[in-house]
Amino acid sequence: MSTRLSRAAPLALAVVILLAGCAGPVVDLPETEPTPAADATGTGQSSSFAEATTESTQRTDREPTPTPTAVPQAENPWGSEPIVVAVEDSAGTGREWTPLVREATAYWEENAERFAGFPVEYAVDPDATNPDLVVEFVDEVPECDGAADAAGCAPLIDDSREIDRPETVFVRTDFSDDSTVLVVEHELGHTLGLTHEDAPQDVMASRSVLYTEPLPDATERAFPWDDGDFTVYIDDDNASDPDGFREQVTHALEYYEDDPPGMPTNLTFTTVDEPDDAEIVVRPVETSSCGEGAASCGGTIGWDPDGDGAIETYSELRISLVDLDTDAVGWHVGYWLAYGFGAEDDDEKPPPFRDASYEERRSEWWE
Repeated sequence: MSTRLSRAAPLALAVVILLAGCAGPVVDLPETEPTPAADATGTGQSSSFAEATTESTQRTDREPTPTPTAVPQAENPWGSEPIVVAVEDSAGTGREWTPLVREATAYWEENAERFAGFPVEYAVDPDATNPDLVVEFVDEVPECDGAADAAGCAPLIDDSREIDRPETVFVRTDFSDDSTVLVVEHELGHTLGLTHEDAPQDVMASRSVLYTEPLPDATERAFPWDDGDFTVYIDDDNASDPDGFREQVTHALEYYEDDPPGMPTNLTFTTVDEPDDAEIVVRPVETSSCGEGAASCGGTIGWDPDGDGAIETYSELRISLVDLDTDAVGWHVGYWLAYGFGAEDDDEKPPPFRDASYEERRSEWWE
């Protein structure tokens, strides 16, 4: 009678990339601020409404990690016959999982002798009656050695006496094809006796970068934030009129709390004392990265869970104001808040931010 030792090996990853930058192409709308009327006081200022591009680093190297010495020869706990692998779509997704499992098994057929110390052969038969292994695709991986939010889980097998056929490998369903293959490769590695400390580390490391299936980009979403409750840091240290600067920013925030037309409802804003604690930061600056002669700039930072190089959900909005009249601060902040809340085009923004004149930008437009 065989003895079964229960040793679950989770893959706790589901890591996404935070894009530190601004979303979208460079846009100049409008090129300059409206020229003041002949009887108006103050000086006309150029305004560059721009968005900087983002960059992301993605895992693309799928070559096995070299090992300094050869792995000693070992005995295959599964025996000399092909390991029969069934595929089960327990989550009912309807996705074609079998080709992804075949890709993962092909990886180990090519590399098992190098890293596990013995050759291995698989026979992937999704509807096998008496499989050795079942790769089961699930919405949520069952409890796996105490790991939370595991991407996959498999038994760690390095002795034939540990095998209780059919063994089950669990894999979550919400990843892209490439990331799904990586998870299956990782879990199959455990069934060959490899741990998180073993090579190849690009496959067997306990944490890795995984991407979801394609998701709508932030610019395609009606509201590109997780929720409507925002923390705000108002940096008035370099403002010529700190009290007036803060009052203008407050007018803009209160305007959006009053549910203006075309904007998300039930938005709330709480000011905080540190910029690191804020989702929205408003500050005056001497120069701007948004373009020469810019009067204001808005930039977003966010998450790219599907790895396409575009932000899917914003996590931060940074508004920079360059040498503005104090009474124009609120309008520029309001403009960029609308942008950050999903109104990239001016005709999507509330009426005060559509073709506003010089005087209108310095008026009490929030009333």
